[in-house]
Amino acid sequence: MKSNKQRRQEIKAQRARRAARQARAVQARPVDRSVGVVAVTPALLRRNNSYGAPNFVQRGYYQDQPFRCRDCGVEEIWMAAQQRWWYEVAQGDVWTTAVRCRACRQRERTRKEEARRIHQEGLAAKRTRIA
Repeated sequence: MKSNKQRRQEIKAQRARRAARQARAVQARPVDRSVGVVAVTPALLRRNNSYGAPNFVQRGYYQDQPFRCRDCGVEEIWMAAQQRWWYEVAQGDVWTTAVRCRACRQRERTRKEEARRIHQEGLAAKRTRIA
């Protein structure tokens, strides 16, 4: 009879073999894709606890997606290469999509940094008043 620790190790090894097999199957698909399309590497995607898989994983490739910026309303295109970077390199959640253009993302980032700085200054002032 196996211990729970041994069984968990076997399960992890089995999952790793299955993931490697799926990655090979995706890479073995024929490459007859158009411009604006990049292949997905499922083994590099961040794990999630969903029962389903996003459309790009089922398709086997990323494709350019148009979207409207949430802040300024400009029509933009989320390029396939940008999607690959977001999902595989930056380990973004596979269920997220782009909602802001580059300029609005930068503006939002600086707004948050400024709010964080002001908050930290307030906490520091509060600590000096208490002490």
